[in-house]
Amino acid sequence: MIDIAVVSDAIKLTEIALKSKSYWGYSDELLKSWTHDLTVSEKMIQEMIVCKFISDDKIIGFYILNQPKQKSIELEFLFVLPSFIGKGIGNQLLQHAFIKSKKLNCNRVTLLADPHAVSFYESKGFIIIGKKESAIVGRFLPLLQKDLE
Repeated sequence: MIDIAVVSDAIKLTEIALKSKSYWGYSDELLKSWTHDLTVSEKMIQEMIVCKFISDDKIIGFYILNQPKQKSIELEFLFVLPSFIGKGIGNQLLQHAFIKSKKLNCNRVTLLADPHAVSFYESKGFIIIGKKESAIVGRFLPLLQKDLE
C-alpha cells in the first residue's frame, strides 16, 4: 500500500535511503559523505510530496517529488530497502509518482539518477538529457527526463 508520509516517518525514510544506497557496494566512506544529501527532514515531508510504500505494517520504500515548476516536476528521491529491490516495489512507487505528477498538471518528470539506477529508469521510458557534477569532485550524475502521456 502506498500512502502519504508523515513527519514522524523522517528517520525511517532516511534509514531506507542510506540502506538502499549501500546496495550498490559503495564504500562506507562514500556513504558517510552522502548522509546529509540522503537525509529526509521533517521540513521536506511538510513541503514536498512524500509517499511511502507499506508492507506488513513496515515502510519498505518511498519517493519524494519537489513542488512542480511550470509543467515539470523533479523526482528527488526513490528508494527501496535492499531486500525488496527487484520485486516491483520501485516500479509501483514510480507509477504512483507519475499519477501524482499528472494530478498536479505536470507533463514531465526529471531526476538525477545514481549511475547504477539508470537502466531501471530507462526501462520506464526516461531518457538521459545531460549530467550534473555531484558533491564528489569528478563524479557526474545522469540527468533523466520522461514526458508523461
